[in-house]
Amino acid sequence: MSTFMPKAGDITRQWYVIDAAGKPLGRTAVQAATLLRGKHKPTFAPHADCGDCVVIINAGEAVLTGKKLEQKTYYRHTGYIGNLKEVKYGKMMKERPEFAMELAVKRMLPANTIGRKSMTRLRIYRGAEHDMGSQQPQVWEF
Repeated sequence: MSTFMPKAGDITRQWYVIDAAGKPLGRTAVQAATLLRGKHKPTFAPHADCGDCVVIINAGEAVLTGKKLEQKTYYRHTGYIGNLKEVKYGKMMKERPEFAMELAVKRMLPANTIGRKSMTRLRIYRGAEHDMGSQQPQVWEF
């Protein structure tokens, strides 16, 4: 029995919509990362980029469980000495919920060219409206 090795021409990509309203941010990000990576397909191979395209809607209505809104912090460094910036997730979810969802999905993908290529197939929207209707996305339930 031989091992199946997918080639770039064999991969067919589909579009999926994930509704994040009322669901935990991390659980939604896990589902998006699985779809982007292609792990839900029987033809998955870790060396090939065989994932699908994902649209996340209602990112502004995603919830963080526990005390994460007050206690969880996002850090970034500007590159200058002593300039470590921090933002609480409560503020981030009010101002930029798309960025919080993007960070969660990005950190669940591999840190290589496959992960970076997968992130280009992710679209995140704050509300319920999206402009990917022409791709005829299917609703992904979890």
